[in-house]
Amino acid sequence: MPEETDRWIPLESNPEVFNDWAYAAGLNKCQAHFEDVFGLDDALLAMVTPGAKAVCLCFPCTETIETKAREEDAKIRETGQQPIDPTVFWMKQTIPNACGTMALIHALSNSDVTLIPESPLAKFIDECKGKTPLERSALLATTPLFASIHSSAAMAGQTDASTADMQTTLHFTAFVRAPAASARAHEPKNVEWRLIELDGRREGPIDRGKCSDLLKDAANYVDRFYVSHANSMRLSMVALCPGPVPSF
Repeated sequence: MPEETDRWIPLESNPEVFNDWAYAAGLNKCQAHFEDVFGLDDALLAMVTPGAKAVCLCFPCTETIETKAREEDAKIRETGQQPIDPTVFWMKQTIPNACGTMALIHALSNSDVTLIPESPLAKFIDECKGKTPLERSALLATTPLFASIHSSAAMAGQTDASTADMQTTLHFTAFVRAPAASARAHEPKNVEWRLIELDGRREGPIDRGKCSDLLKDAANYVDRFYVSHANSMRLSMVALCPGPVPSF
């Protein structure tokens, strides 16, 4: 059984790897799949299967990005932010190199996908009910449900990930959409949707503004913040899209 201090093998930002993990965890192959997002401009976004349900971003942990994140966390602690819908599922990352699994859990648990009953992810989400984000993290660190799934998916990547001791300067975050917190209270006919970023290293879900098109809105935010502060081409995105993996 894994300990909280265990270091997992980093996942590769690769739709095949993400699909292997998701299907082993309980996603129905006929219902949704991950695919590459090849760029942030409209022409490249149009190549993605319409109706994206979540976006996972892999980015380099540059000094600028880390500093901006700390500053934003401090500001949110001090002044707050747009209220987040209370049903949004988020957990704190405590396991080194587990950010890929964290992004996958955040993406799948906050999307309108149906998980196979009694599958590892369905069991985990059920066990997390009523728990705090840190309690969920402790459960992830001790449950046997995901460690082998994560390891198998990581070893299936195209890059050498043969050891959990390897250091990585890359990190995953996820973007999903959620109704405005006020919408659930008043149940208006026209629900306002918000773009929510879910990063296990941060202090909670972060509101990124109104969301009318999840893929485009996430791409716009990534372009404004991550691209401008990364100073690196090592940015990659995969989207959770409806339907089975396309056959080309």
